[in-house]
Amino acid sequence: METFFNLIQEVQKPGLCHRCGACVTFCNAVNYGALELDEDGKPRYGEIEKCIECGLCYSICPEIDELEEITRQRASWSAPMGRVIETTIARALDPEIRAAATDGGVVTALLVHLFETGRIDGAIVTEPAGPFQRRPCLATSVEQIRKAAGFFFDTSHGMKQFSDAYLTYSSIEEFAPMVRKGLNRVALVGTPCQIKAFRRMEALGIVPSDSIKFCFGLLCSGNFVFGETQRQKLAQQFDFDWDDVARINVKEAFQVHLKGGDTVRIPLEELDFMKRVACRYCGDYSAEFADISFGGIGAREGWTTTIIRTPLGRAAFADARGKTVEEQTHADEENFASHALSKVRAWSARKKKSARQFRRNGSRSGVTIAG
Repeated sequence: METFFNLIQEVQKPGLCHRCGACVTFCNAVNYGALELDEDGKPRYGEIEKCIECGLCYSICPEIDELEEITRQRASWSAPMGRVIETTIARALDPEIRAAATDGGVVTALLVHLFETGRIDGAIVTEPAGPFQRRPCLATSVEQIRKAAGFFFDTSHGMKQFSDAYLTYSSIEEFAPMVRKGLNRVALVGTPCQIKAFRRMEALGIVPSDSIKFCFGLLCSGNFVFGETQRQKLAQQFDFDWDDVARINVKEAFQVHLKGGDTVRIPLEELDFMKRVACRYCGDYSAEFADISFGGIGAREGWTTTIIRTPLGRAAFADARGKTVEEQTHADEENFASHALSKVRAWSARKKKSARQFRRNGSRSGVTIAG
């Protein structure tokens, strides 16, 4: 039986840990309590004597492939990037949500609709925690869901201090408070690795997967480290001042929106030196196991490309249509949906190819690549 010790050897040491928190989440949800997250979000033994070596933490890791086939079957996965029922471009009807959103605010608008219609009693999201920093949050009210919209600088903390990590995603470590509060109708908003880890839990039928009713996935090019050195290099190279930044976004490029209205567009390859090591080996760009995937790529400014993947996702979106979300029409642009899907497919193929190359190169250099 493979255990957390094997995860350390096969996933952490080669730098492949995505820090999705799945292993720690499960261990604490069933009250084993052997694992914990360190200050950087990396799983580690907390109280090793409590480990019963069940091996489930190993099985649900998104870098371990022993459950890949059953996970794909359950999700009706198909090449090249998972099941796609429908693609559209949409935005929130509420102008206040749009004003706070990174793109069109569709995720927030859907969560608000699901909460107000009684279909969920919470959502695992993130909330602002200062400039360049977000923290996991279990939102249990419309106000909390709205607060989590978008990714903006928290100027109340001033523009002189920044976190060393650029975090744009939620964390499934928030499963723990969800379980403690007895919530069993929760929406999870996460990155591809987090959604995949959850689907592994679901495939095994282990807690707390039965409490998650909707999986909303975010298109993901990778996660980036924003230390002082990296920030200075970007500012100098692309001629802007971080004090003038209003918000940032990741689409076809890394977009830095300035307070004066201008936008600095930085090609993503220019940020490669800042990308977290594990992200180089991830081939899932489009959150292939989500109920609905969301992102700005392929959409006009202020709109969200929305890929509906499951009947559950389709029903949720259809019920919100015209109530909290609106769709772009063909009168605005012909073939907008197919154009957006083609863009996502191209970026998905690009990320898969890059991940394969990194894995091959790692194997040749003697680095052990898990999965």
